[in-house]
Amino acid sequence: MSLQSDYAERVYAGVLGKSIGVYLGRPFEGWTYDRIQEKLGDIEYYVHDKLDVPLIVTDDDISGTFTFIRALDDFNSDPSIKAKNIGHSWLNYIIEKRSILWWGGMGNSTEHTAFLRLKHGIEAPMSGSEEMNGKVVAEQIGAQIFIDGWAMVSPGNPDQAARLAKEAASVSHDGEAVYGAVVLAVMESMAFVESDMNKLIDKALTYIPADSVIAQLIDDVRKWHAAESDWRATRETLAANYGYDKYGGNCHMVPNHALIMHSLLHGEDDFSETMKIINTCGWDTDCNSGNVGCLMGIKNGLAGIDSGINKGLDWRGPVADRIYLPTAEGSRGISDCAREAVSIAGIGQRVAGEAPLAPKHGAQFHFAFPGAVQGFMATEGEGEAVNVAGHSESGERSLQISANGSVHCGSPVFSPSKQVAQYFEKRGYGLMASPRIHSGQTVSARLTGGGDVTACLYVRSFGVDDEPLVFYGDTVSLAEGDASELSLVVPKGANPVFEVGVKIVGTGSVYLDWLTWGGTPDVDLIPPDHTKGIMWKKAWINAVDSLLGWGEPFRLVHNEGVGLVIQGTRDWQDYRVTADVKPHLAKRTGIAARVQGLKRYYAFEITNDNKAQLVEVLHDEKVLAESDFSWEFGQTMEMSLEVNGNQLTGSIDGETVLISTSDTFADGAVGLVIEEGRTATRSVRVQPVA
Repeated sequence: MSLQSDYAERVYAGVLGKSIGVYLGRPFEGWTYDRIQEKLGDIEYYVHDKLDVPLIVTDDDISGTFTFIRALDDFNSDPSIKAKNIGHSWLNYIIEKRSILWWGGMGNSTEHTAFLRLKHGIEAPMSGSEEMNGKVVAEQIGAQIFIDGWAMVSPGNPDQAARLAKEAASVSHDGEAVYGAVVLAVMESMAFVESDMNKLIDKALTYIPADSVIAQLIDDVRKWHAAESDWRATRETLAANYGYDKYGGNCHMVPNHALIMHSLLHGEDDFSETMKIINTCGWDTDCNSGNVGCLMGIKNGLAGIDSGINKGLDWRGPVADRIYLPTAEGSRGISDCAREAVSIAGIGQRVAGEAPLAPKHGAQFHFAFPGAVQGFMATEGEGEAVNVAGHSESGERSLQISANGSVHCGSPVFSPSKQVAQYFEKRGYGLMASPRIHSGQTVSARLTGGGDVTACLYVRSFGVDDEPLVFYGDTVSLAEGDASELSLVVPKGANPVFEVGVKIVGTGSVYLDWLTWGGTPDVDLIPPDHTKGIMWKKAWINAVDSLLGWGEPFRLVHNEGVGLVIQGTRDWQDYRVTADVKPHLAKRTGIAARVQGLKRYYAFEITNDNKAQLVEVLHDEKVLAESDFSWEFGQTMEMSLEVNGNQLTGSIDGETVLISTSDTFADGAVGLVIEEGRTATRSVRVQPVA
């Protein structure tokens, strides 16, 4: 079955709807209807400012949804993927107690419980089973909140959506929780080809047992809706029959699924009205609102979301496509809705046997979807960024950047400030991210003039004391209709880079067709004066028990199993990483390359039984090459791992120790590795292969 011509755009609308819903409901998650009415009234627009919290936040609903779907990429886009494989991806991307999940403890947080099962060798679906975890724990809401991606890779294919949803949900859940997830996945899958809400519900019900609680509650909600048009009245009936007091645990699937069905029916196919109802009703507002927003986005497209403009509701403007996805793959930490839509649509196309979408030759910023700004905003001066039709060499749209004087218009590629990074650490979901751009790489863009202005590319980075620095490329003059391709080689002093964009001087506008970057970095990832500033350290993804700085920039301490600290992106392919390694106590330690998470990488290591090893980790570990190598605790060794094509070369103190070959990983970040012990490192450098 060939995919719809507007498939990718509908995926983008789903991703956008999910994000809007989460941001709308997040500030008052867990509140009751009565408390919402007393403190906020009906939720008709973003209320973050009333509660003094940011709009764009780290949130498990967003990071889990857009991370777990990557399991399909990791397992060859195989639509017959099993829960066991998806569980492996959990262990690859989730950093224990720091990312994606609510870490509420064994038997209290369903996802944390399942993670601990997986960690200790209990494979999915047993990891999420009622048999293992009990009925109440197994039937909480998490199976539903993470399910949207599996539907979006199955457009108009409810059989596939239902199967994938069941496998994915079973990693952590069972029973009614899985049924609720399947219902939503089927509805979202069918929403690509069917606009009638009742037909979507009818279809979804054929995939779950007719005697299930989920099927019964859907039948009840439909009856109540048919008999009473006032959503407040039916909300009271729903609470009386399916409220939290009727079901155990912290956040049970059944009450929240009932609210989703209630809002979809009473919302009368209007995005804004449906968002108001699902959020004003209370309970798990960010989860419920995110699922509803995704379904409505897919079903009614961007026009449905934008219809709020008629009521004075600009759902998209404040969000500007921005999302955070803190995982062990750090270059996805700072992302945007268009980027994730392209990724999900690409997975869907590969699953369907079609060539994946690559707007404007794979440029990171492409503005291919109507209204997409991909995080671009005026960060200095008076200006505006608006997605418009035309002015594109290889697509249909561009970003119009207007200026009145001097304007910097850019998008974040790393944590934008120390204050932002620290805020998210305090709220329990840290903003872990690796910069997407590094020194030695080349940024390039295509601009067309829309007035008499000058323009240049720029990057902003944190300096020695975390003060912002700005670096500019060459300036060009652009008259009306003039087109030019600009470039900027990121200098060594720019580390870590946190923003990229265009500076415009004049009164007029330019049209940004695309902006991209590439090339192998040439960068020192630990600054010479490491005692000043903290943002260079936050550029590392921390997956060890303790990452200290007592006398050396990095002291890695890991108590059990293997830990890593990681920096870099999936754009990095052939390079050499070099670091000094000083083990104080360890089973083994070393450096890693082409890191794609905690369970996907190459490593060059020394072991406590005096061996040097080249290792491939693909969930399980495989020794590619090994030799004797004598060393002592407290000894400092300069270790280097070069990856060039399929050849891996490990060197110590300038001498080649091991060579091997592998075709498993073609790209990825760099890392430091430690198993059960302590090690120290003063410098890490990444260079192009000579």
